[in-house]
Amino acid sequence: MQNQQSPILFDQKVAASYDEKTGLWASGRDALFSLMRLIFAELPAEARILCVGVGTGTEMIALARAFPQCQFTAVEPASAMLDICRQKAEENGIASRCTFHEGYLNSLPASDPFDAATCLLVSQFLKEAEERSHFFNQIAQRLRPGGILINSDLVLGLSPPVHQGLFEVWLRMLGGSGWSEEEIDKVRAAWRLHIAALTPPEIEAIIVAGGFNTPVLFFQTLFIHAWFSKRTAPN
Repeated sequence: MQNQQSPILFDQKVAASYDEKTGLWASGRDALFSLMRLIFAELPAEARILCVGVGTGTEMIALARAFPQCQFTAVEPASAMLDICRQKAEENGIASRCTFHEGYLNSLPASDPFDAATCLLVSQFLKEAEERSHFFNQIAQRLRPGGILINSDLVLGLSPPVHQGLFEVWLRMLGGSGWSEEEIDKVRAAWRLHIAALTPPEIEAIIVAGGFNTPVLFFQTLFIHAWFSKRTAPN
């Protein structure tokens, strides 16, 4: 089961320029990471954190700097993205605290339960609600009871005027980060073909169905929403 973003969408060419071409989102991303650090402040000093669909590793690096004793497992199916993540970890001196897994979550070897997990801008690529809740259940099964999940997604399914207004600003953000018109056209097509159009309540219900308590929305900018939730205790 392919339960993360398709590696085809994140090939070597895309991976090489990914961080640069999300430049205008950097301030929003930093704000998100600041809040994530506050949420994870309750974790044990030597917590084990699972990063699902880690991409180029931006959130993992930020968390590793904030929590110098934590261990991280980075899961990413796109080899080009994971290569950059590994390189960043080495450059930042945290590689010894990281385990890198190229593949999907269901192929990650079994281990002791994790204390927390991140899953940023991943599950929107799963278009069926049942598949999406199964994906969150896979994460839940990797966490200890009470383990914290921080999840973010692109939220669609909005009213047409709201969607169009936000989408125009989104495209301007891409253009300001150096995306060409051809690349922006591909983004338009990708949103139609690869992203599930769900509202915040629908996403929250899917997370709960996957084995988590009611998610708490703690961050919102344009289409990006982020929640934190804790794994429910097993029956």
